[in-house]
Amino acid sequence: MQIAWIGAGIMGAPMARRLLTAEHNVTVYNRSPQKAQRLAADGAMVAADPAHAVANAEIIFIMVPDTPDVEATISRIKPSLKKGQLVIDMSTISPHSERATAAQLHEIGVDYLDAPVSGGETGAIEGTLAIMVGGDKVAFDCARPVFEHLGKRITYMGPSGAGQMTKLANQIAVSVALEAAAEALAFAKAGGLDPSQVLEAIGAGAAASWQLNNLGPKIIASDWRPGFFIKLIRKDLRLVGEAARDAQLALPGLALMTSMFETAAAMGHDMDGTQAVALALDSVAGVK
Repeated sequence: MQIAWIGAGIMGAPMARRLLTAEHNVTVYNRSPQKAQRLAADGAMVAADPAHAVANAEIIFIMVPDTPDVEATISRIKPSLKKGQLVIDMSTISPHSERATAAQLHEIGVDYLDAPVSGGETGAIEGTLAIMVGGDKVAFDCARPVFEHLGKRITYMGPSGAGQMTKLANQIAVSVALEAAAEALAFAKAGGLDPSQVLEAIGAGAAASWQLNNLGPKIIASDWRPGFFIKLIRKDLRLVGEAARDAQLALPGLALMTSMFETAAAMGHDMDGTQAVALALDSVAGVK
């Protein structure tokens, strides 16, 4: 297929690379051109601006950081879009914004799916992402063969915005599970145990989670390299907070984790991986 990919960051680049490996024709645009150029070695065409990237594409993927970035991208590409094209936003942004964009593009005969992902950089590289999709079911069915190059669990969630709402629910569960993992390891260390041995002991039982088993070893090794940035989880939890307020729903775990990630950011870890929340925990708990 002729595919346009907008956004070649920590998640977008490996996802676009997987489509190239699957022998799709991919044209890439990124705000920082050097990131797009890295994909040229894998066979991608590099566009100078997003309008050129989408000109002949059957499917246009967007993978950028936040709601304003997606809205700006839509504004730039809309004059170049043609009836019958499909735009898929794989960013994590406001469900309200996604619904508005879907309605806007429907008026010109362009389908739109919100399809945020979970699984981090490793999932993007290995093609094992969880993909949660909102939008028209017929458009989803058309896109599914392409999604299968990117993810292992692909779920149609309902109308526009449903994919984003699902992703926000995912981020609540991810954040609280990460805090649980960090606290368990901090407790083990304070009690004179070998945290690695504790991880091995509890990682296959009822305490097991993706966060514990994948980020636990990084916490133990003080490895803060990002698979997903603190700054992005803070953005996601802001979106959760907005949606929870709209629903008049109190989420105490969300409030705790918002505070913990804000503390990590204030300590200078915004560009580190989410596992760096363990440093915020150490600060709060007074761990030496």
